[in-house]
Amino acid sequence: MADSKETLFSDFPSVSTQEWMDKITVDLKGADYEKKLVWKTNEGFKVKPFYRQEDLEGIKTTEGLPGQFPYVRGNKKDDNTWFIRQDIQVNNPAEANAKALDILNKGIDSLGFTIKGDEVSEELVRVLLKDICCECVELNFSTCQRHTVQLAKILVGYFKEKGYNPEKIQGSVNFDPISKMLKKGKDLTSVIDSAKELVEVLAEYPNFRCIAVNSLLLNNSGAYIYQELGYALAWGNEYLSKLTEAGVPADLAAKKIKFNFGISSNYFMEIAKFRAARMLWANIVNEYKPACKCACQMLAHAETSSFNLTLFDAHVNLLRTQTEAMSAAVAGVNSITVSPFDKAYETPNDFSERIARNQQLLLKEEAHLNRIVDPAAGSYYIENLTVAIAKQAWELFLQTEDEGGMLKAVLSESVQNAVNASNKARHEAVSKRKEILLGTNQYPNFNELAGEKAPVASSCSCEIKEKEDTTFAKLNTDRAASEFEALRLQTEHSGKRPKAFMLTIGNLAMRQARAQFSCNFLACAGYEVIDNLGFASVEEGVEAAMKAQADIVVICSSDDEYAEYAIPAFQAVNGRAMFIVAGAPACMEDLKAAGIENFIHVRCNVLETLKEYNEKLGVK
Repeated sequence: MADSKETLFSDFPSVSTQEWMDKITVDLKGADYEKKLVWKTNEGFKVKPFYRQEDLEGIKTTEGLPGQFPYVRGNKKDDNTWFIRQDIQVNNPAEANAKALDILNKGIDSLGFTIKGDEVSEELVRVLLKDICCECVELNFSTCQRHTVQLAKILVGYFKEKGYNPEKIQGSVNFDPISKMLKKGKDLTSVIDSAKELVEVLAEYPNFRCIAVNSLLLNNSGAYIYQELGYALAWGNEYLSKLTEAGVPADLAAKKIKFNFGISSNYFMEIAKFRAARMLWANIVNEYKPACKCACQMLAHAETSSFNLTLFDAHVNLLRTQTEAMSAAVAGVNSITVSPFDKAYETPNDFSERIARNQQLLLKEEAHLNRIVDPAAGSYYIENLTVAIAKQAWELFLQTEDEGGMLKAVLSESVQNAVNASNKARHEAVSKRKEILLGTNQYPNFNELAGEKAPVASSCSCEIKEKEDTTFAKLNTDRAASEFEALRLQTEHSGKRPKAFMLTIGNLAMRQARAQFSCNFLACAGYEVIDNLGFASVEEGVEAAMKAQADIVVICSSDDEYAEYAIPAFQAVNGRAMFIVAGAPACMEDLKAAGIENFIHVRCNVLETLKEYNEKLGVK
């Protein structure tokens, strides 16, 4: 067999990197290699169009094994099993319990309960956990920060009352004052002092964590991948240093910290992010000299992002969350929550929650991703991404530490300012279609109406009261699609849906391409679009447009032919409809001199252009 393989491969001559580059240079026909094929990421590093084995030289991430320090290849060495988690808002404990019992029979093995702070009580916990075997599932709880210690004590009492083995209890309580500070813009520094007591309450439960790093919030605010990771490391180190300074042993402190990450749709980058996260966190914890290297393992929960969810064409959200969940599974996280596709505009229903569960079950039962540890290992591309992301995130971590740590960086607003700047930049990219949201800013469903759908505002399970009067900047959690959705909802609710007519004429290929571009462009604002096969003359096209009662006439032709057709068409319309030229022809200045004002092309800011058109058309 070995001889056969050698014979097989000997039939194919090896190709050097230089030969690849020579071929690429020929195919580029003089175009700049760097500009055409090298991708400069938002993280600030460059990604080449191809990688080879030589690109692994000197990369340390390929040297370790699964289950070995620094855990870049995962905490486990035998399988890649993760918990499938679904969260439940506890408005009525009996109903929440019934729902939990139901979904535990439908593939869920991790529960997340969100409880209002003023409702935390022994009776609520008894009702909530009735008939649930706490040794058989992962249990996660979130409540008001000031009630977290109280909840932990109640849970410990309940576990002891039921006679559960402490080592078999898995899960967490979500204590993270810093996330509330970022979300609410209120100073909760004093609450962080409760961390030591919380850790001591749960010290006997080695697999039940209680100090959370909710960098998911950064992800949902539009942070770039290196920002989420870099700040998450500083965040975790802030809690770790405060706990050890308070006298908590480093091993115990590290083993009580849980990271809750978001997952963006950047598939390979997200795989690399989680691999880099484990490696960097392991090195941070190792500096605290824990007695056991196992304390250096990162426990990472991953949740699909809400930043890229959309209200229109919402079933595309299923594609987004599926690739996100897959990247987290391949990367070897401990648990995953898939957001239901309708989360952006309503409280998820039974159907959308079922689909969300099944998305993970497909990855386990059909794709068998739970059986293979770190399948990305050795990939020339992903190994290089892992190192590049780690480098950028580490620089941000060091920068944050130089500012005095995560808490001081939040109080000085540097974290919020950086992430909000990324949010703004990404909204700008969406408005110019440099970042695509399928069904929203590109290829919208022409006939879709929102009806009663409206964006859901984020909520909190507690109110921040008393002495937190100091107000500082908070994170902007507006979704990437929010401005396009507001524009399209404005059109729909105005009761006046503009009709855009494609006056296609001249060169067949160009008129069809530009008509398709224009239809997609204008439908992003909810306009009715009417495409056409073509007209023999300008007069015929304008007559058809007026007969169709068009509010907008878009002339679609080639650049050369616009010099012949555009001005006569504009004059024939004679102000009876808005006139738009599809493209940016060389004769644009001549057309403008003739009174033509509106041009749509690939360099346009789509959002701002459509806002302007709504105003001109009286859509309010």
